[in-house]
Amino acid sequence: MEHYFTNNTNLKSEMRTILFTKEENVFTFFSDLGVFSKNKIDYGSKLLLNTILKNNPSENQKILDIGCGYGFLGICLGKILKSQADFSDVNERALWLCAKNIQENQVNGQVIKSNTYEKITEKYDMIVTNPPIRAGKIVVLDILLNAKDYLNSNGTVWFVIRKDQGAKSIVQKLEGVYEITNMAKDKGFYIFKAKMR
Repeated sequence: MEHYFTNNTNLKSEMRTILFTKEENVFTFFSDLGVFSKNKIDYGSKLLLNTILKNNPSENQKILDIGCGYGFLGICLGKILKSQADFSDVNERALWLCAKNIQENQVNGQVIKSNTYEKITEKYDMIVTNPPIRAGKIVVLDILLNAKDYLNSNGTVWFVIRKDQGAKSIVQKLEGVYEITNMAKDKGFYIFKAKMR
């Protein structure tokens, strides 16, 4: 079975568009086969976005959307918070769609093909992720634990994880590095904010 964190050059294309409205912004997202949540914005990502925005983050931040897929989180945050967003993924189709969506939604951003932080060279005020659980816990922990090396002082990591996908054990592993706050929970999804201790 092909997953959204792999590249299949033989995968056929069935492009579709997804509309999403938030704070008087109407976003258009191009999506396709072979990417995460191809037909609609998944509930966990929406809950993560809403929770971040509810906590009044400042504008003009530097944001990294890691494991970005077609770019939903970073594009919405970049536009609403008038911020620069970088987007990272290993899936080439996702990155192609993401670049198209950045242009379509007029966001200041760039895409970087990177296996977790391999090609990331800058530091950020906010790193956001709906991590690729199906890639395995090692990859998820790599994304979350190593985010600390790419944060500006007072930077935050925001992530969503389902209770039944090991939220408790993952958070336990992060607590030695970060101060973790459970910011929201709904329908089995937990939203966490992590800050350096």
